[in-house]
Amino acid sequence: MKTIKQLVVTASLASAALGLAGCSGMSQQDKNTAIGAGAGAVIGGALTGGSAAGTVGGAAVGGVIGNQVKKTN
Repeated sequence: MKTIKQLVVTASLASAALGLAGCSGMSQQDKNTAIGAGAGAVIGGALTGGSAAGTVGGAAVGGVIGNQVKKTN
């Protein structure tokens, strides 16, 4: 059982590291869009009791808001 826990922890840490490395080439606006979409999905899901429509809607709205934050002209 201990081996499975170690495997899960190792896989989680590797996934997090690769995910963060994938963001290195993104512009600030792209990062804001991704953060907004993630936050919107969490908030939308929480407000609608975890419904898929609320989560997707929250992600869409959050992504648009994140994209518009400090937008360069």
